[in-house]
Amino acid sequence: MKLNVLAVGHRQPDWVNAGCAEYLKRMPRELPANVIELKPEPRGSKTREQLLAAEKGRIREALPSGSRLVVLDERGDDLTTLKLAKRLEAWMQDGRDVALLIGGADGIDEELKAAADDKLRLSSLTLPHGMARLLLCEQLYRAVSVLRNHPYHREG
Repeated sequence: MKLNVLAVGHRQPDWVNAGCAEYLKRMPRELPANVIELKPEPRGSKTREQLLAAEKGRIREALPSGSRLVVLDERGDDLTTLKLAKRLEAWMQDGRDVALLIGGADGIDEELKAAADDKLRLSSLTLPHGMARLLLCEQLYRAVSVLRNHPYHREG
């Protein structure tokens, strides 16, 4: 199984890329993870719906075939780290690759949200896209460390 973080957005600051790279390199060999950056649609005079439709096409092209689609959405499941670890364990048992989707500035097309296998909420706070990427990469590593009884995560 492979974890793919699909992120619609522009080039991120070096500290975001370095942070994501650090956590992704810590992932176990049997659970590789990466970030796939997708170009956002240029705004111009397009409506929100037109922007989302164009980005939906790019997202569909980038989705690895047969992957479990997990959309990050403010109305998604609000999980603790331990519950995320349990969810990750279930995904691992399923065996399919997992694509975790972070939408662009205007969000994610409703059709994609409806087609998602899971919806997760990272925070009640509004996060910059780079911070969301970094937080997701860190939490995936933390969830794996919980499953492996590694001391990175300390509870209580």
